[in-house]
Amino acid sequence: MKLIIQIPCYNEAETLEIALNDLPRQIDGIDEIEYLIIDDGCKDNTVEVARNWGVHHVVSFAQNKGLAKGFMAGIDACLENGADIIVNTDADNQYCAEDIPKLIRPILEHKADIVIGARPIDDTEDFSWIKKKMQHFGSWVVRKASKTDIPDAPSGFRAFSRDAAMRINVINDYTYTLETIVQAGRNRMAITSVPVRTNPELRKSRLFHSMAGYIKKSMLTILRALMMYKPLYCFSIVAIIPILIGLGIGIRFLVYYAHGYGTGHTQSLILACTLIIIGFVTFVIGMLADVISANRKILEDVQYHLKKQKYDNYRQEKK
Repeated sequence: MKLIIQIPCYNEAETLEIALNDLPRQIDGIDEIEYLIIDDGCKDNTVEVARNWGVHHVVSFAQNKGLAKGFMAGIDACLENGADIIVNTDADNQYCAEDIPKLIRPILEHKADIVIGARPIDDTEDFSWIKKKMQHFGSWVVRKASKTDIPDAPSGFRAFSRDAAMRINVINDYTYTLETIVQAGRNRMAITSVPVRTNPELRKSRLFHSMAGYIKKSMLTILRALMMYKPLYCFSIVAIIPILIGLGIGIRFLVYYAHGYGTGHTQSLILACTLIIIGFVTFVIGMLADVISANRKILEDVQYHLKKQKYDNYRQEKK
């Protein structure tokens, strides 16, 4: 059983060695542990620090592509190098590396394919009051969208089985954390969470510059993921609003018409018809999107089998 711990990096020379020093060297049930960093266009000597420390694998981008792209590049590299379990953690040592054995335990016991490390948000002193509330609210929205019970959706401390890693697709350029949970929940993948500890903050988060920007991007990411996996549901909700308003105005017109006042309310009839047509067209678009979503599931299944064949061949060649 081979574990690869990956760390996305963007100018992390000051904190990377601290994070690497805390990583486990051996874990019960794991035969081999390797370490991988994703050089997301670093301008400092992050790669040099990693190589001097003894990191086994380095994935490098010529320019910064963002956390989501870096995460997926790391997943691909881990699979190519024969990982049975992949753990993703941060270069700023936010998460307590001593909890990695706890994080991968549900996978080793075949109880889950994806495990999310749930931070003690309310007890984290580095989080402001508003950040704690928004973390809870964001996780609640993700739980509703994904139909999972993950308490800390934005957590980047997570473990994936080999099979789950081959099924993951991240479309947005912002972050992988929210989209992967919605995807896993909607595709009925075995996903769970375990409580983990955090370390004192070494630097401020670089993922967002303001709480408003974070909320905006997070909501758009969740909405986009939900529309990809449940498009008919989303479009039906949008369609029902103009239909109900149109029906209400139409009934109002019929009441006036029945009392002999219809000639003065022709505009209401036109508005009612327009709103009902808009709602119907929106619903039809939802049906078409649902068909596209079904085709997407077929393509994802084909992609999974191609990845499985590809990475299994890599594994055989390295033996």
